[in-house]
Amino acid sequence: MLTNAPKGTKDVMPNQVYKWHFVEKAFAEICQKYGFKEVRTPIFEHTELFTRGVGDTTDIVEKQMYTFEDYAKRSITLKPEGTSPVVRAFVEHKQFAEVQPTKMYYDIPCFRYEKPQSGRLREFHQFGIEVFGTSSMMADAEVICLAYDFLNTLGIQDLELRINSIGCPKCRERHREALREFLKPKYDQLCDTCKGRYDKNPLRILDCKSELCQELGKGAPTMLEYLCDECKEAFEELQKDLTAMDVEFIVDPGIVRGLDYYTKTAFEFVSNKIGAQGTVCGGGRYDHLIEQLGGPSTPGVGFGLGIERLLLTMEANGIAIPEPDPVDVFIAVMGEPARMYGLSLIRKLRLEGIKAEMDLLSRNFKGQFKYADRIHAKYTVVIGDNELNEGKVAIKTMATSEQRVVSIESIIEELKK
Repeated sequence: MLTNAPKGTKDVMPNQVYKWHFVEKAFAEICQKYGFKEVRTPIFEHTELFTRGVGDTTDIVEKQMYTFEDYAKRSITLKPEGTSPVVRAFVEHKQFAEVQPTKMYYDIPCFRYEKPQSGRLREFHQFGIEVFGTSSMMADAEVICLAYDFLNTLGIQDLELRINSIGCPKCRERHREALREFLKPKYDQLCDTCKGRYDKNPLRILDCKSELCQELGKGAPTMLEYLCDECKEAFEELQKDLTAMDVEFIVDPGIVRGLDYYTKTAFEFVSNKIGAQGTVCGGGRYDHLIEQLGGPSTPGVGFGLGIERLLLTMEANGIAIPEPDPVDVFIAVMGEPARMYGLSLIRKLRLEGIKAEMDLLSRNFKGQFKYADRIHAKYTVVIGDNELNEGKVAIKTMATSEQRVVSIESIIEELKK
């Protein structure tokens, strides 16, 4: 067991980590183009942050959080999502007193106890962005457009953007009553979790993972039928803004999202190539979350994007991520004076930005050449004691086996060329 990673976690080995570097760099670059700045929050938070923010009727809080007591008997939770910690940081550091809007992005690990499956792990990783301080639908459209541009930049073709409005507290209450009325004859068939949600938050029933509850929820009244004038106008404005930005979308009244803090806008980017768990990116507006967590009344909007699912989607689309360049130069040495010179040379080459390697296992000359070939070195510099005495070294081009002799004084300039 000691040599097995815990269930639901996964090592990212050196032969795969370059793919992560590629998407991380691409995400940071597009966020910066849109005017977002990076924020980093702790890996764990006080449990109450999530019970108050995410909602105590959600699957996350009810079943999935990694919660424990520290030595001072405080309840601590490994963060299961990114928005609540960023909101907490926004409030704690009084960012609301700065010029608004505040635009932040993050790249984080998250933790949820659930059944591991393709693209869904117990430790998973998320990109996310948050915009605080504006209720304009232009912010919602910009958040969606950033995700749209990012995914298109990576070359993903099979994604579908689905949008919905889940209203505000005013119009949502009328929808809840209609939903309870619709589900009342089916109450006894609901799972135990959804029976608990029936009075507290029946909207969560439509997001239940139970196939039976999903079937029972078919044909339920949609939030779009109960939107107040303000929410209806906002949703119409969002659609106009997205159209103006040339972002294609589908209105899907079935989108609920799995977190209680959402209001008005809810959206998902869905792939049909990664199985049942096809949502690659999801988010929406949350105009009351900052206030719920102790800050001033401040609107917000953002998204979370699963990195593991993103990489799966890219693979399913046949998108090849370029592998890093191989070693530029391998220095093969024979003899102690040659080894000393090799150490001096490799240091100088690295300071010049050249990727250089030497043998660390005291192999013979033949073994060093085999090793240089295995690490795909472009060139091998051959240094022996005789070459040093003559003030010359050989440079071998590994792809063609061509070899030429240059003076020691010119070796760095020759390799830089």
